Amino acid sequence: MTVAAEGSPPLRVAGARRSPLLQSEAVQGFALISPTFLYALILLVLPILVVIAHSFWTQDYLTIDHTFTLENYRIALTEPIYRDLLWRSLYISLTVSALTVILAYPIAYFISFHGGRHKSLWLFLITIPFWTSYLLRVMSWKVILGYNGVLNSGLIGLGIIHEPSTALLYNSSAVIITLTHAWATFAILPIFVSLEKVDRTLVEAATDLGDGPLRSFLRVTLPLSAPGVISAALIVMIPTVGDYVTPKLVGGKDGVMIANAIQAQFGKASNWPLGAALSVTTMVIVSLMAGATVLVIRAIQRLAR
Repeated sequence: MTVAAEGSPPLRVAGARRSPLLQSEAVQGFALISPTFLYALILLVLPILVVIAHSFWTQDYLTIDHTFTLENYRIALTEPIYRDLLWRSLYISLTVSALTVILAYPIAYFISFHGGRHKSLWLFLITIPFWTSYLLRVMSWKVILGYNGVLNSGLIGLGIIHEPSTALLYNSSAVIITLTHAWATFAILPIFVSLEKVDRTLVEAATDLGDGPLRSFLRVTLPLSAPGVISAALIVMIPTVGDYVTPKLVGGKDGVMIANAIQAQFGKASNWPLGAALSVTTMVIVSLMAGATVLVIRAIQRLAR
């Protein structure tokens, strides 16, 4: 609607139609997400770009040479020590991810299907141990697995062994046990959420059609909860590759992971370009591994159907 005096240009009043460009959903949506997008760009993408840029440079003590080079990647991929640490890290990460999901699924299943009105209470009890410091939980496993720890004392008391075992601590197994416990809750929760979305009438229909509990679980419940399993596996697998606190405290020389080498390069060694190359190499391999994990789980899901 316009109001114009004689001999003057028309004036638009409130309620007049705005430009179609300003009314478009795309522009309005971008206006809503732009602050969050810029925040993520600054705090996530920019540091990654800085790390990638450093990986193509070299450093001589405190002086960084900005000349482009692939020497850092050659060292990261061909030096036996870094290659072995990377493979060990991937092995520990995959093992922890598999064990955590296997142990978390029955707990999540019990809470979802048999928790009744006490589901919130069960979830509350599961999260209580994680109110404490991560370092405190790691140190508690050091006390449990130590030479004079709880486990050795218990085995001696039962007469199973006659002297404390040194094989329980400062190795890859100790790292796997500690990380599996540390990330258990992060696997239980996404699986529980996925199981809550399973339509119970489908399970009842499978039972009415003659499926037993196991067959009904394999054909209905497990495939429908696969998104939660995938999420749990990725939530556990990706961070554990980069964990350096747990290997440092309970791993010893046989439990050192690639993150410890990266931390050393950025710290005592003062070789940021090599540390950046190790970081980028690990990030790329973990991304490929995560994608392969998703494909494998989905293939298993199709076979179950």
